[in-house]
Amino acid sequence: MSYVPHTETERQQMLATIGVSAVEDLFGAVPARHRFPTLDLPDPLSELEVQAELLSLSEANDHGQDFALFRGGGAWHHYIPSALGHMLLRGEFLTAYTPYQPELSQGTLQAIFEYQSMICALTGMDAANASHYDGATSFAEAVSMAVDVGRGRRNKILFSPWINPQYRDVARTYHQGRDLLFRGDESASTLSDLVGQLDNNTAMLAVAYPDFIGHIADFQGLAQKVHEAGALLVFVVNPVALGLLKSPGELGADIVVGEGQPLGIPLSFGGPYVGFFATRTRLVRKIAGRIVGETVDEDGRRAWVMTLRPREQDIRREKASSNICTNQGLMALAAAVYLALMGKQGLRQVAELCWHKAHYAAAQIAALEEDYQIITRPPFFHEFALRCPRPVSDMNAALRERGIIGGHDLGTEDPRLRDCMLLAFTEMNSREEIDALVAGLRELQGS
Repeated sequence: MSYVPHTETERQQMLATIGVSAVEDLFGAVPARHRFPTLDLPDPLSELEVQAELLSLSEANDHGQDFALFRGGGAWHHYIPSALGHMLLRGEFLTAYTPYQPELSQGTLQAIFEYQSMICALTGMDAANASHYDGATSFAEAVSMAVDVGRGRRNKILFSPWINPQYRDVARTYHQGRDLLFRGDESASTLSDLVGQLDNNTAMLAVAYPDFIGHIADFQGLAQKVHEAGALLVFVVNPVALGLLKSPGELGADIVVGEGQPLGIPLSFGGPYVGFFATRTRLVRKIAGRIVGETVDEDGRRAWVMTLRPREQDIRREKASSNICTNQGLMALAAAVYLALMGKQGLRQVAELCWHKAHYAAAQIAALEEDYQIITRPPFFHEFALRCPRPVSDMNAALRERGIIGGHDLGTEDPRLRDCMLLAFTEMNSREEIDALVAGLRELQGS
């Protein structure tokens, strides 16, 4: 039986207030023959029967546990500690969706504060928000901030061609109609090429760390060149890689963005995810989204509140840097719980496992005949691009028959990478799975 909260008397009172006598009168604008069609529905089921039916339907789907999974390209298959799901359900976090009333939302506000603090520690930056819908949105917001910092007088945006192509597409879509010049990613620009395009019209230069095909570039000295041109340096990062690599803050970044999905968030058919965004103190008033600050209450006890609110569009629209005034609160909470559970050493261990598994796989594949070529230049993190002897779609179909989800087809992103797949390796891939992948590639090279 469904639960209907209104009594018959209350329904009649509401109908009388709006001037009709029956619920059916509300549908007068709908042609009579379409108003209340006879539905050929099966008999109702009990809860147990419904669960059994849905479980049967769900078993028709394939999922990550059915295959050895080697696909990345922006979302990766990582281990999620079992404690994380239980923490998300704690009552301290089940407060109002929008934590504008600090006296009622201390749990949510503290969780956001801790998330921001850990993102800052991870990226080496001073301030972070909480948060954007995904990494691509964070990247698009970095463009907004860079243009705003330049007071609209600088309109050249330099993108590395090895930033995730979906991020670049979203940034262009986000800013369509604005007088911005996007340069660098439409050709095989090198880092030197990008630096050569810096001028007094450049608002920002963006690089990936590691890049979309896994390579880790040397960015030492880049910040000085960008800042000499008066532009901002933006890093697009993999947060797990930062457990092993030097932080963007140490490399002179002004803004650091990325996808938080590897931090305790399942693949989930592409979302919901969470985009993180961190920056320097001098730029904090240009940041979009929420910032939570620490204070004390009237009794001197530690407390948390929303801070720097005037930047938000619901407070002063004419001063807003973005139309984002909400966040992916639950996903940010998941990332915070994951980082707290893993700690500094745990995250480093995950990063090291990813690194070693990818390099073990690369060594095994390199030992195959010349039909395969690893085109990602070392050093690389946990992904690399592999040129195959056949179309990637054919390779992946054959690997799937062997219980393996192969790599992302890079030819769909860039014609120059035709017949190249992007393989990803995480702590979830056992040695046996990697050996099975290599064996599958060996069998397919002569077929």
